[in-house]
Amino acid sequence: MNPLLDFSGLPCFDAVLPDHVAPAIRHLLGENRVLTERLLAPETPVTWDAFVQPLIDANECLSRAWGIVGHLHAVNDIPPWREAYNALLPEVTSFYVELGQNLALFAKYQALADSAEFPRLTPARKRIIENELRDFRLSGAALPEAVKPRFKAIQEELSALAAKFSENVLDATNAHAEWIGDEDQLTGLPDDVKAAARQAAANDGRPGWKFTLHAPAYIPVLQYADDRDLRARMYRAYATRASEFGKPEWDNGPLIDRILALRHEEAQLLGYANFAEVSLVSKMAESPQQVAVFLRDMAARARPFAERDLAELRDFARERLGLDALEAWDIARASEKLRQQRYSFSDDEVKQYFPEPKVMAGLFHVIETLYNVRILPDTAPVWEPAVRFYRIERGGELIGQFYVDLYARETKRGGAWMDEAVTRRRRRPASAEFSKTVQTPVAYLNCNFPAPVGDKPATFSHDDVITLFHECGHGLHHLLTLVDELPVSGIHGVEWDAVELPSQFMENFCWEWAVIENMTAHVDSGEPLPRVLFDKMLAAKNFQSGLFTLRQLEFGLFDLRLHWDFLPGGDKRVLDLLDQVRRETAVIVPPEWNRFPMSFSHIFAGGYAAGYFSYKWAEVLSADAFEAFEDAARAKGGSTLDAETGERFWREILAVGGSRDALESFKSFRGREPRPDALLRHSGMVETV
Repeated sequence: MNPLLDFSGLPCFDAVLPDHVAPAIRHLLGENRVLTERLLAPETPVTWDAFVQPLIDANECLSRAWGIVGHLHAVNDIPPWREAYNALLPEVTSFYVELGQNLALFAKYQALADSAEFPRLTPARKRIIENELRDFRLSGAALPEAVKPRFKAIQEELSALAAKFSENVLDATNAHAEWIGDEDQLTGLPDDVKAAARQAAANDGRPGWKFTLHAPAYIPVLQYADDRDLRARMYRAYATRASEFGKPEWDNGPLIDRILALRHEEAQLLGYANFAEVSLVSKMAESPQQVAVFLRDMAARARPFAERDLAELRDFARERLGLDALEAWDIARASEKLRQQRYSFSDDEVKQYFPEPKVMAGLFHVIETLYNVRILPDTAPVWEPAVRFYRIERGGELIGQFYVDLYARETKRGGAWMDEAVTRRRRRPASAEFSKTVQTPVAYLNCNFPAPVGDKPATFSHDDVITLFHECGHGLHHLLTLVDELPVSGIHGVEWDAVELPSQFMENFCWEWAVIENMTAHVDSGEPLPRVLFDKMLAAKNFQSGLFTLRQLEFGLFDLRLHWDFLPGGDKRVLDLLDQVRRETAVIVPPEWNRFPMSFSHIFAGGYAAGYFSYKWAEVLSADAFEAFEDAARAKGGSTLDAETGERFWREILAVGGSRDALESFKSFRGREPRPDALLRHSGMVETV
């Protein structure tokens, strides 16, 4: 049997091969097309059980199989998997476009919405039908027949361009390496970073040290290396990835122009003025104007703090580091030196207290305490030997499972992300293939942290720990759902600008002593993180938060304007627009040759087009939500690991998934509308008298 067609349990990563992709996916596409035709027949009743549920069942099989292929393309991007993915991508995209444009299906959903059955449906099922009708309109179902082929062609080309964009970034990242033969050039770098670079060179059969553009090597070089020329070379290589400065076939510039033009054309075909309006249809925010006001208001609040941060950094660099001109490749190192002077600790010092086993145990302790669950090691086929697998139980009952892929690899795309493998749903009694009534959810948690070197465990920076908690927050949103209808279960159906709420909420616990004291042990001595060092970290928590906040708002406004008031193909180039946004929001302006947009995968190869603002939007929600835990700690004289508040957060936010409006879920938890006060306070952007 083709392992991609086995839906009886977990993905068969020990058996699935690139050669399985085409026959499995084409088989499922064929089955789904036949089923669709049967459901469109006049004799098929327009009811949930006869019409909607069979579609959900069939589409889940295709989604699960294609999800495995997409996952392997992301975590094991070797030529056979890349070729297998790209070969079927047009066919899968074409199928979903056909489905979304099927006017007869649209009509049947509309008939169900107008039927006598609709008022009797559960709120979750009503929301599914309403979402389907919305998505049909956004997929072009209501377009004239003469226009539909063009709309379909746009979707197919956009999918191919997104895949190519991501591949170009990975290939350009892998193409550059700095080979160092003299250890004197490595002064300032931590020992574990040098050891990893030595191992990387040895793996290639060469002496010396190898530094790549992957985060575990690139970030420490910029942050610690005394060799300014090395930092400058690394920065330039990183900042010009996938641009006209590299191989022509990896240049994402033409792809960006084409992507923006196609999105604009798609929006106009649908009757919208721009793609930003299309993007916001399924979000909490109501209009591009509202988002622009939000971003500019936050920027105005952050700017005085950012200007102060930069002035302090420039003064320090001039007076203590002898740098009259603070260049882009100096900023991370100067910031680290200033932080060390001001707070008397370094990131590398802290990193030694966060070995992987203690971090994972501490993370699981937080989850178990808040939600009254247990996390236990489990077994499953994996795609890489270092991948771990776990199960979550509540009251002895399995409620979810998840894979953890922590380490960076050359065949793995950058960044960190959560994705679904299996979604919770209640199976129909007729599904004799399965023994259990409720299908337990399964998630992938992916990071790009430094791997262990030698006989020591991997150690993570505090930023790495925050990233891990962030992705686990996404995972919990998927795994702790109590919704049994797949299209609104877990992260499904959640407004995109609210989907970051659970992830950013989890980050807050990385600043709580009750959490940190249980998840640290020095990699050499085994001693826990000293409270005095944690207090220094806490004092430095908002170090340069103005600069960081303004940078994120710059990204959000750039993304919004690209898809709102930027006319593709006009005289204004993408880089010119970025310069304009920077003049409005930024206090640090990168070199003219910086090509950041060419690797901005979130908006050109991910789901954040005209949605990058969601990070700050959801951060308002997450900070406000965490304030409830702070209030409970003050009221009870305990810690923020308050199980009673955790239970409410689970029931009102995590458990309901997309079965109701995100704003309603938030108000059910907090008892009111969200406010930005907690975020500003947490970020240290409140003036004190």
